[in-house]
Amino acid sequence: MKKYVALLRGINVGGNNTIKMDDLKVSFTSAGFVNVLTYINSGNVIFDTDFSREDEIISAIEELIKKDFALDIPVVVRDIDNIQKICDTVPSAWRNDKDHKTDVMFLWDEYADKRVLDKLPIKKGVDVVRYIDRACVWHLDKSAHTQSGIGDIVGTKLYKKMTVRNINTVRKLGELMGE
Repeated sequence: MKKYVALLRGINVGGNNTIKMDDLKVSFTSAGFVNVLTYINSGNVIFDTDFSREDEIISAIEELIKKDFALDIPVVVRDIDNIQKICDTVPSAWRNDKDHKTDVMFLWDEYADKRVLDKLPIKKGVDVVRYIDRACVWHLDKSAHTQSGIGDIVGTKLYKKMTVRNINTVRKLGELMGE
């Protein structure tokens, strides 16, 4: 068995696509995933499975969400090694707090390549963006947020092919996956 996290895109945002985490945990368990744990209300589900291919896991999860909740929710799945690599690579000073904003953009496979950086509206001197193993990590000082290009992504074709978590959440997921 291997440990994974499913990152559901766009649930429990603005009162839309509402799924209770307890219900989601029951669905995952009923579908055969084991050691299921949810973290916060934004659709982070940690689990173990014998599936070895991420595309098979994604398909199974998307089908169970459609069946159990009547929602078409895109899902990204990452294994423990991927999450740990991101946690280990992102500088510890990059955090989400009153002074800084650091987001991890988990990319769908069609954009999971370092060349994706060329498609991002990165503002020199404001935004620092790194590609790390199928994700972009975007860091900025909150005092410069209005000059940042991070908001320019919303609504783009690329934005629809990612799910975003702040670095604090990703670090907590890494911690939970490692336990």
